[in-house]
Amino acid sequence: MPRPPLFQRARVARIVRETADAATFVLTPDGGPFTYRAGQFCTFRVAVDGVELLRSYSMSSAPETDGELMTTVKRVPTGRVSNWLLDNVTEGDSLELTRPFGVFCLRDTDAPLLGFAGGSGITPILSLAKSALASTSRTVRLLCADRSPDAALFEAALAGLAARHPGRFSYTRHYDSAAGFLDPAAIKDFVAGDGAADTYLCGPDPFMDLVETALPGPGKVFVERFGGTAPLPEPGDDLEGTVTIRLGRKKASVPRKDGETLLQSARRAGLAPPFSCEAGNCATCMAVVTDGSATMRVNDALEDDEVAEGYVLTCQAVPDTPDITVVWE
Repeated sequence: MPRPPLFQRARVARIVRETADAATFVLTPDGGPFTYRAGQFCTFRVAVDGVELLRSYSMSSAPETDGELMTTVKRVPTGRVSNWLLDNVTEGDSLELTRPFGVFCLRDTDAPLLGFAGGSGITPILSLAKSALASTSRTVRLLCADRSPDAALFEAALAGLAARHPGRFSYTRHYDSAAGFLDPAAIKDFVAGDGAADTYLCGPDPFMDLVETALPGPGKVFVERFGGTAPLPEPGDDLEGTVTIRLGRKKASVPRKDGETLLQSARRAGLAPPFSCEAGNCATCMAVVTDGSATMRVNDALEDDEVAEGYVLTCQAVPDTPDITVVWE
């Protein structure tokens, strides 16, 4: 069976205002319900002032507990996509988005789950919490850091989980306006005897860096980042071999260069394949290697079965073989 196109359309069934600057979009995909895992995200494609823009947003729903697909968007002062979605989209509108991607998901374990969420980072953390409570016997504790009470997302949803799962679920709200910024001591106090828990982090980079540094261990730590990473090294000298790119009806080949990603090779060949983050965490640049092989420097989007089928994030994939063919489907 051919894989469906990367971008699909979904109707906005409802819009739920969460705070003054955040809303949840309840979506009905045109081709039927998406199959997804808690903690995953979709990448939205919108046109703002005639410019095509892409941005990834996590699901706040969980497949075990919610019959509808929900993604929550918070306004960012310089966020052209978030501002456009919040200011322009109404119920009944149609949006373009990818199917769900991401590896920020639950693993099969009985270990306690700790979640650290900064601001809108609560979105995938809530999805994970709902899934864990519905499908496992794990205990779940969340520490949610927000600027102030009026900026805090999902208070009613979290309170509802606490009421339905006494003894298994609890959450702590930290408001910077009242208590100042979180410090390492507060994080260690929150972890207490759950040092061997699975810990999930999502939020601004400084917040996640603080938590990662303060965690006492020895548990596993999972991090969801949508920001940029350090720039890739510039391609080096020509190497033996050829990179062949197929994009729709177009085909081009270029000599292989040392350290050059498949996306860079495609651009050098004069093609314009889709891409967004260039950090290995949005899957917009995904393509399939049909001949040869490549290694991804970073992969925070594709699951193991997709990698086994030959799919790569072309912004991170560097050829291992002299000759390689990559196809954007």
